This record gives sequence, C-alpha cells and structure tokens, in this order.
Amino acid sequence: MCGIVGYIGAQQAAPVLVEGLTRLEHRGYDSAGLAVLGGSGLRLAKRAGRVRDLAESLPHRFGGKIGIGHTRWATHGPANDVNAHPHTDAAGRVAVVHNGIIDNAAALRAELADAGVPLVSDTDTEVLAHLVARSTAATLEQRTAEALARVEGTYGVAVAHADFPDRLVVARNGSPLIIGVGEKEMHVASDLAALVRYTTTVAHLDDGEMATVTASGFTTYRIDPSGLSATDRRAKEVDIDPAAYDAGEHDSFMHKEMLEQPARAEAVLRGRLDERFGTGHLGGLNLDARELRAIRRVKILGCGSAYYVGEMGASLIEELARVPADAEPASEFRYRNPIIEPDTLYVAVSQSGETIDTLLAVQEVRRKGGRVIGLVNVVGSAIAREVDGGIYLHAGPEVAVASTKALTNMYLAFAMLAIQLGRVRDLSIADGRRLIAGLTALPGQIEQVLATEPQLALVAHRLAEAESLFFVGRVRGFPVAREGAQKFKEISYRHAEAYQTSELKHGPLALISPQVPTVAIVPDDELVERNVAALEQIAARGGPLVVVTHEGVDLGDAAAKADRIDVPRSERELDPILLTIPLQVLAYHAALSLGHDIDKPRNLAKSVTVE
Repeated sequence: MCGIVGYIGAQQAAPVLVEGLTRLEHRGYDSAGLAVLGGSGLRLAKRAGRVRDLAESLPHRFGGKIGIGHTRWATHGPANDVNAHPHTDAAGRVAVVHNGIIDNAAALRAELADAGVPLVSDTDTEVLAHLVARSTAATLEQRTAEALARVEGTYGVAVAHADFPDRLVVARNGSPLIIGVGEKEMHVASDLAALVRYTTTVAHLDDGEMATVTASGFTTYRIDPSGLSATDRRAKEVDIDPAAYDAGEHDSFMHKEMLEQPARAEAVLRGRLDERFGTGHLGGLNLDARELRAIRRVKILGCGSAYYVGEMGASLIEELARVPADAEPASEFRYRNPIIEPDTLYVAVSQSGETIDTLLAVQEVRRKGGRVIGLVNVVGSAIAREVDGGIYLHAGPEVAVASTKALTNMYLAFAMLAIQLGRVRDLSIADGRRLIAGLTALPGQIEQVLATEPQLALVAHRLAEAESLFFVGRVRGFPVAREGAQKFKEISYRHAEAYQTSELKHGPLALISPQVPTVAIVPDDELVERNVAALEQIAARGGPLVVVTHEGVDLGDAAAKADRIDVPRSERELDPILLTIPLQVLAYHAALSLGHDIDKPRNLAKSVTVE
C-alpha cells in the first residue's frame, strides 16, 4: 500500500525512479509522482493514474541526479494531481514522500493555516514538508527530526531539500523503508522489489530510526527526544533472484505464482521433515521440547487470506496436538484489550512481514509479556525482527495482490508446527510418519491439480456470469470456503460470501436461486453424507452447483446438476490445501474472462501498511 523510491548517484534520477515505481505497482495506488533535484533546483511531476501516465507526462528536460518518488493510495483526500506525492513547502525548496497516516494532521494543518502557511492539498503528508521548511536547525537531519517530533502516527518518509543537494534523509516508524547500496550510488525503497534490478545489498531501518543517504553511503541514527544518536546499521546481502520479479511468459504474476506452488512447497518442506521420528524439525521456533509441552493454547493472528489460513492451522493444531487453538483477525486484536496468557503461543502470519495490523498485534503481545512466533515470507521484515522465533516461508517473492504460493506455504508451515506440537504430546510415531509422508507427496499432488487448469477455466467462465455466489464448507472445509470467497471477490469483483454448509438452512437458503451459484467444499470425510444432503437441498431449489471433492465421492441426486472438480486424496488432516488450489484457479480465470487487471485489483494493496 503506497510505495516510496529514492535515488542519489551518477545516473539521471527520473528513469531510475520511474522503474522503481513500476516495480511497486503491485502494492496498490491511485496516483504517482517524482521530485528531482538538479541544477535548476527542485522540480516536481505528479498525476493521478498509473505510473505509465506519469512517465508519459514527464517534461523532456527533467534532469537531476537525486530524487524521490511515490505511488499513493488515497487516505486523506481524493486521488487527483494535487494530492499526489511528493508534497512541497510553499517556496518549493523541500519535497517529501510519505507512507502511513499522520493521526494529528488536522491539528497541524490548523496550526500552519493560523501561521499563514498556504496549504494546497487535502493530505496529511503536506504538513511534513512545511514543518521541515519552518525548522531553523543547522542540518537536514535535525530539521526532519524536529518535524517528525510533532507527528503522531505512522510513517515511512523520504525528504529532499534544495539547500542540501548532496543527500536524502529517510525515516521509519511503522512503515517499511529499505536502503540499497550500489556502486557509487544509493537507493531507497519501501519494498525490495524496487531495488533488485540495481542491488541486493540492503539495510532495513527499524522503527524510530533515521538515515542520511549520500552517493557514497549511508549513516543511521536513533530519533530520541533529546536528539539524534548514531546507530550501527549495516547493509547485508539478500539471497534473491531479480528474475523472480519478472512475470516472464505469463500474462500476470498471479498465474506465474500459482504455477510455482509445487516448487515452492518443496522449498518450505526441505530439511524440515523428520521421517525417522515422524515429526517436524523447526529450529527457528527457538522452543525446545519442554517449552513446546508447556504450551496450553495457540492463538493465531492474521488479516485476509492469512487469517483464513490461520483458521486452517488452528484446526490442524487442535486435531493433531489436542491443544485449544483459534484464529482471530489481527486488525481487531489489540482493540479489545486481550488477555495475554504466559502459556499461550501467539502466531503472527503475514506474507510481507509488514502488515501493520499484524505488526501492532505482535507489539501488543510482546508489551504484555507474551511469546509470539512469526510465519513470514520476507527476511528482515518488521514482524520477522519483532518475534521471538518463527518459520520462514520460502515462497519466493509474491507480487500479485491475491496470495497463492505464500498462502500454500503458510498452510504447510502450520502443518509442520502442528505435527511437532503433537509429537511432544500424544500424536503417535505412526501418525507422525503418516502425516510426514502426506506432506512429502503434496507438491506432486498440487501439480496434478494445476494440470486441470483448462477444465477449471471452463467452470470459471460460467461462474463469472453470476453477480453473487456462495462458498460453503464444514469444519476443515469452512476456512477453505472463506478463502475461496476471498479470492473470487478480490479479483473478479463479484459478490462472494462464505457460510458453513450447516448454516444454509438458518437463513442463506432463502437466497438460493438459478442466478446464485454455490461452490461447495465436500472432502471424503466423516461429514460427506451431511454435505451431500445440503447439496441436494440447493439443487432442489435450482441453485447451480460447483463441487470440489475427491474422486469416488457419491454426490447423490445433485451429481447430475453439478460441475464436479476432483482433487487427489491426501491424509484427511491435510485435505484443506489441495481443496484450496482449484479455488485459486477458478478466481483467476473468472477475473481473466471479465477483463480485469488481475495483479492490481481495484482499491486493494499487496502490503497493507496503514490501519
């Protein structure tokens, strides 16, 4: 959500900044802009719309070897050219780009207006440019620190000043910022995607940290009430292939990432399965067997798809470890003043590791003395640095807003955690080995499901014609239904709602009609007969049916009226992930048939860094 780029070096800044902003488009935005500092001072170009619109509108002469850029997702004020970042002071000497939200912006705007400062935008960010400009401190670092001391809220911020043409100043508090080290040039970004074409040597700022960035290097500081104190932040090489941020021959990143799932599933399992003892080997938890046995409850925190896969994980943990477990939206957690129990293991789930709601929930747990681990995909991310331990997902960069391979690897991480928790309790070695064998087979079975894409596409085209859909499932199948509805609504823009199958007769059945299809999750488990009975009730009322099930399941009278999707059989406890894969493909092809921008769904962002 929003994106920041910055450059200082020997190249012309504008092309580098435009390239960086293009690579951040997946984060979600509705306007874009640049500020470049050259011989003629600070120059701005910004407009509502896509980065390509900005690039096409740049003046022919837009020179300068230092600059900052931004993609904005509107919070304060509509998406238009004036509200686009960067923002400047009245004299046009200071330019600021900002991710986050300034909670006391209204009070600061009123104060500046009373002082005669002209405010031209509706944004909270504009106040920062004026506050920096009004400071009389000797250095740009001190001026920026004074401005930030007035701010309540979250920020990732980059500042350029015409009076200090040899540097950028950047700072972080709750919104990610990364410094990239090049050869006699430096880069700044809010996401690694903007940097990998130029460098993979990076430094992640911590909350409360500021940096001076020049062409020859960077210096970091802690922002304290008494001033700035130096910190020893070092750049590190990250192991990442820049080609991972290229869609290649695929028409979208989502399609590419769906097809990568077998290989990425193998990556997260590699070296973590102990067949001899029938358990998982998760050294990153930083918990020994005695500490694992002392856990009396597991609480999983995530948002969106991470929350739904958390529900799948909670069910697994209860079933295998016989420990009470539940999932909760991280966005609500800290606002209900939760009771933090010393024998509860808290699990934070986030692909980016920067989801602000989940990060704040982690901080709430830690503030109250709880133990929290993370399931994250980005090394060095905020959540990864905050937690006591965790499981790195090894999904590789995920660019599409709709999560596929990261979600699959989250589930596999939960499966390994559940088996390890179970094996220090009452899960037998035979069951442990059975489940380890099931996990080992999953990558190949995922590939089998993906091979049915042409058949799934035909079903998806029919579903796309409906304005509203139901997704239903029971017990293990209900989180699968919730995730299926989430995928469908976020990229096809069709209304999709998930219910427990058992709840249909308690209200939703009133909406069943030939115009409202139902996608039903029907694994071959102890509830298959009850699920089939519900299908027959839907079919009797003329409701179109798509049934995701296992080969050999008898769907009764509903079979003749249903589109049937069979997935390979796994161990029952591991069924949810194989049942989820075809729902990803259905959502993708429904959106494709409707002509939507699949990787950049409207109003949504890949990494949600504001509340």
